[in-house]
Amino acid sequence: MSSTLDPLTIIEFFYPPSPLRDLLILHSTQVCNKALSIAAASTVPVDLFVVQNGAMLHDIGIGQCHAPGILCEGSANYIEHGTLGGEMLRKYGKTHGLDLEKYALICERHTGSGITADEVVKQNLPLKVQDYLPLSNEEKLIALADKFFSKSGDQQEKPLGKVRRSMAKFGDASLARFDELCQLFGVSDETNQTY
Repeated sequence: MSSTLDPLTIIEFFYPPSPLRDLLILHSTQVCNKALSIAAASTVPVDLFVVQNGAMLHDIGIGQCHAPGILCEGSANYIEHGTLGGEMLRKYGKTHGLDLEKYALICERHTGSGITADEVVKQNLPLKVQDYLPLSNEEKLIALADKFFSKSGDQQEKPLGKVRRSMAKFGDASLARFDELCQLFGVSDETNQTY
């Protein structure tokens, strides 16, 4: 397998020039920069190459979803964008001689603070019943950094308190997992000074 990986080439393969592609690249770049910033201030070991590329590719599946507010005109439920992105990267990797499995897993495990099999069942989510929890440090870091940015609204970095309130809407377990990610990487109101 080749080790050459350019996430923008992969994005451009799936997304022709369009406002959606511009939005995807903007959001992915924001998440990438936030993840690298958190990593630089943390003692948690991460592979920065994987973090950078994974952050750029984590939302590759959004175009297949129906979310017109963020220019996505596909038919799938938005909660499926992670699993769809994982499938896209696996197929792309297979046909282009790239091992993209770690990036496919980042796609599948970055939504919210992760999703448990129990939550899939209880919330009747249109996902295969299994855990979608970030496991590697790189997966955890990208899931964390992603929560600070939205693809809608002003697209500015959200303060930690606002992110926590947003996570709390998905239940105590989701908020607790988010808080664990913050604790792992040393993210607090003092270290996240965007207000």
